[in-house]
Amino acid sequence: MNLIIISSIWGIVLMFSGLFFPRKSVSVNIAIIGAILLLIANTLDINGLSITSSTFNGLLQYDIYGYIFLELLLISFLFYLLLSAKQVTEVGNHPYEYFALMFFVMAGIGLVTFFNNLLILFIGIEIVSIPLYILTGSDKRNLKSNEASLKYFLTGAFSTGILLLGIAFLYGASGSFQVDRLLTEARPGLGVFTPIGLVFVLVALGFKVSAAPFHFWTPDAYDGAPTVFTSFMAAIVKLAAFVAFSNLFLFGFADLSAKWQLPLALMTVATLLIGNVTAVYQQSVKRMLAYSSIAQAGFMLLAVFSGNDLARQGLLLYTPAYCIATIGIFAVLIRMEDYTYDGFNGLASRHPMVAFCVTVFLLSLAGIPLTAGFFAKYFMLASVVKTGGFLWLVIVAVVLATISVYYYFRVIQAMYFRTASSGESFLKAETLSFRLLLLAGAILLIALGVFPYQLLLNWLIA
Repeated sequence: MNLIIISSIWGIVLMFSGLFFPRKSVSVNIAIIGAILLLIANTLDINGLSITSSTFNGLLQYDIYGYIFLELLLISFLFYLLLSAKQVTEVGNHPYEYFALMFFVMAGIGLVTFFNNLLILFIGIEIVSIPLYILTGSDKRNLKSNEASLKYFLTGAFSTGILLLGIAFLYGASGSFQVDRLLTEARPGLGVFTPIGLVFVLVALGFKVSAAPFHFWTPDAYDGAPTVFTSFMAAIVKLAAFVAFSNLFLFGFADLSAKWQLPLALMTVATLLIGNVTAVYQQSVKRMLAYSSIAQAGFMLLAVFSGNDLARQGLLLYTPAYCIATIGIFAVLIRMEDYTYDGFNGLASRHPMVAFCVTVFLLSLAGIPLTAGFFAKYFMLASVVKTGGFLWLVIVAVVLATISVYYYFRVIQAMYFRTASSGESFLKAETLSFRLLLLAGAILLIALGVFPYQLLLNWLIA
């Protein structure tokens, strides 16, 4: 609860700070201080020190899993600001507003993490989504950014309508918006409303997490948005949407798993197939990462599909594995002049530490052993095996995951086995602190890949 309150207040503070501190660089410091405060506040929540412990008549439901997830997400948010906050000030003339919107997004993430009511889920998703529409189109001089913002807004509005329609059907069937009463209080003669509402909710959340066949907005939105905001959207926001997706189907629709598991399995296969295969043909690394995020969404859908303890542990491990790697790669990409694969030619010879860190990030995304991404994907696959069926889904996921090795290793090949021509592999604003932050992120991913239980998962078990 501390996160929701303090992030809302800090967003307002940032909105008015621009009146008193006209220098853009001050906004960076205020945003970083706010992220540290959020991290401290959530740590206090974990230890039972909350501003308020009210659930507001059951609208919210707090648990240790949600707090640990938010802790990991806030660490990723702080990592993002330390690496890329200065680049936010270069997008336009309103950096205070951009940072304020990010903190409002974090407040929405708190709601979608702890929701116990469908209306809170809806409100939380909208609080997360509306600032992202603005951030996507923040580069007003770029027609590509304007187009991406419009596409994102239209598809987001469409999926929101579908979500509300699904909630309406579920309310008609149960007479309640409470997640734990959706199936237990079904009204006689209105049982057909529940599966209809379930389908609409599944489709709407499929849009939000960019799952196929509802993914078509993702490449254009991620590619057209300013790269510094694409990093925020693709990493932190995506994981928050998946936790909401997972909690809803685990606590609300678990008893109907026989009806929704097969459609969700097919959606997972389609997401993995489209994301991985299409990423192979991209020439822009930024657009490749957009399709890569779709493929990663396919793996995270396995947690929603399984809904057991291994799935929840896997999603918890996926949070730093995916967020740190994605934020790190985008932080390097922001500083490059050329976003194509050729732009990475010879990076290892000119910036060896940066190239090493990028390699670790890519290996983690590919799920190579000794990185956090390996155990994250292992837990996802093991959770499906634990369900006792759908072994074919595990086999398909492993086969399609091998495709990702190709397009990730293309970047590694360019960095280490190609020669840079004049002007290539030039990193803007590359400082010692930037290199050290990247190295810290890479070391964290390796440490989590070697000691996942000791560093993270034992918190949940305890």
